[in-house]
Amino acid sequence: MTAFTPRAAGTTSTRRRARRPHARGHGGIGHTIVGIVILAVMLFPLYWMLNVSLQHSSGAVATPWLPTDISFAGYSKALRDQGGHLVTSLAISLGTVVVSLVIAAPAAYALAHFKVRGAGVVLLVILISQMVPNIVVANALYSAYSNFGLLNSIPGLILADSSLGIPFAMLILRAFMLTLPRSLTEAAQVDGAGTVRVFVSIVLPLCRNALITAALFTFLFAWGDFLFALTLTTTEDVRPVTLGLYTYIGAFVADWSSVMATAVMASLPAVVLLVIAQRYVAAGTTAGAVK
Repeated sequence: MTAFTPRAAGTTSTRRRARRPHARGHGGIGHTIVGIVILAVMLFPLYWMLNVSLQHSSGAVATPWLPTDISFAGYSKALRDQGGHLVTSLAISLGTVVVSLVIAAPAAYALAHFKVRGAGVVLLVILISQMVPNIVVANALYSAYSNFGLLNSIPGLILADSSLGIPFAMLILRAFMLTLPRSLTEAAQVDGAGTVRVFVSIVLPLCRNALITAALFTFLFAWGDFLFALTLTTTEDVRPVTLGLYTYIGAFVADWSSVMATAVMASLPAVVLLVIAQRYVAAGTTAGAVK
């Protein structure tokens, strides 16, 4: 009896261990199915946007589920009507990236590696600025822009979008720069490099992932901006694609294919940039989490 009991217990344990992978397999299949369903629901608007853009000029209600009769007439019409707005958005977004990084990178380096008096207060103000509603900032900028003649101008929209990009870029870059070993900068200073040389030749190359991350999100902020464009432009001289799409729809829309084609073209830069810079973004956003 004493010899038989452990064997029975061992046999029971073996059976339980043999059943566990089977149970986990069923759970994994169920989770996969749920994930696929959720992903399909989330991606369906994008599919419908692409589907409608490939149809002939018609209402969205009459669009078939599958693009059986593909037409690119909507894209040609969208390029004629919205091509200039796409170029305007591209100029504003690239200008915002340049202005934001030129200001944010040195500021983040100073806050991370120098004993700046009131650095904590500066960081607190940066965080508070991220909580201010954009409509409040837009109304304040409208009054200032009206006095300085910056309404309906690309530089004006670049400065407005930079008010969102600079604080975000500073937080990302400072968190990354805090992880850099001080021995690198100290060694460069011993070799005779000045503060600017150390920043340009040592710090910035090491912060490549963080710079790409900050640049990407700043570009997306400016590319998708609607509120500043609506508030700070009163004519059609300078009109980003977001505002162009808003006015393009109008009160009554009879040709949804061109509208959706514009939406597809407006989404392509963001998709392409995210696909290209995905690994840099993953490294840049997680680098400052562990020190």
